[in-house]
Amino acid sequence: MTDDIRKILENVQNGSLSVDDALLSLKKEPFEDIGYAKVDLHRKIRQGAAEVIYGAGKTPEQIIGIVKTMQAAGQETILITRMSEEAAAIVGSEVELNYRKMARCGVVGPIPEPDGIGRIVIATGGTSDIPVAEEAAVTAEVLGNEVLRLYDVGVAGLHRTLAHLDDIMSASVLIAIAGMEGALASVLGGLADCPVIAVPTSVGYGASFGGISALLSMLNSCASGVSVVNIDNGFGAGYLASRINHPKK
Repeated sequence: MTDDIRKILENVQNGSLSVDDALLSLKKEPFEDIGYAKVDLHRKIRQGAAEVIYGAGKTPEQIIGIVKTMQAAGQETILITRMSEEAAAIVGSEVELNYRKMARCGVVGPIPEPDGIGRIVIATGGTSDIPVAEEAAVTAEVLGNEVLRLYDVGVAGLHRTLAHLDDIMSASVLIAIAGMEGALASVLGGLADCPVIAVPTSVGYGASFGGISALLSMLNSCASGVSVVNIDNGFGAGYLASRINHPKK
């Protein structure tokens, strides 16, 4: 049961909300059709996290319209992924926007206090993987998680990984982000007692095939407890890690 529904039921119980008003709240249109988008206003009730705006391919004006629709429905924090600097400048002129250039993400509203069961640790093989890692980190933070970043700790210098053993073993979820041969996920999977989410990146030379080599390596990992998301999908990894870090009570 989500917090929103629980609050409605508690208000009915304590007499501050009538049964009819509570019923009206639950019957509200689950989405709002604004012409170019059907904004899902009930996703937080269904899934525990509000709809995220995928910025690529949308005009700044469309993004602004979706943001304002979500705000009017009471959404306090809104995440926009894959948004260009040019779009962010226009969106930021209409709404208060915190743009994270490296992550290519925009955040409208406050970052919530972490309320997960533990900490999400995000590790990258190299510095070139940081943009994908930042997308994962910002996503996880917006969803209410404590995040620790361990960047440039790849297996080409394994001592860099082992220098962070305490951090790795303290994680409730690990996100391993790497291109090239994608070996970092297997290494972390063999060290930690928590789930590992592997993110292959398109970083690498010609035979890496835009991340396919890393993807196949991660899918064939011999370490138990390693799952894999799509190439460069930092958002998907951050979202899944948040789900793991927020088990249902």
